[in-house]
Amino acid sequence: MRRFVIIRCALLPLLVILALFEPVLAGEADVVKVEGYKEGDRGWRFNVTVRHDDTGWDHYANRWEVITEDETILATRVLHHPHENEQPFTRSLSGVKIPKGVKKVFIRAHDSVHGYGGQVKPFVVE
Repeated sequence: MRRFVIIRCALLPLLVILALFEPVLAGEADVVKVEGYKEGDRGWRFNVTVRHDDTGWDHYANRWEVITEDETILATRVLHHPHENEQPFTRSLSGVKIPKGVKKVFIRAHDSVHGYGGQVKPFVVE
């Protein structure tokens, strides 16, 4: 019985420490798929699939962006809530204006703990 109490007392601090680091363990948000097409004069529409191990409101993928090579942000799709039970997930954004002369854009995701840093996908503008 005494051995059980000692083991339980030793494990409790470890469990508390792991609970504190849970948001960090979810990793960064990755863009895993991009589809895009021109919608006439209205600009471009992007369908972007993001993967992130959302753990709830404290750590989730909270947006993705269309950027140029020099990281100028052309458009942002805000993700208003966690997607714990929907991974990966796809969201769309229309009306993206891409400046003349830009031949390639990049799609990057952002999460509420790590910021940027996950997989970025290029998209060739034709």
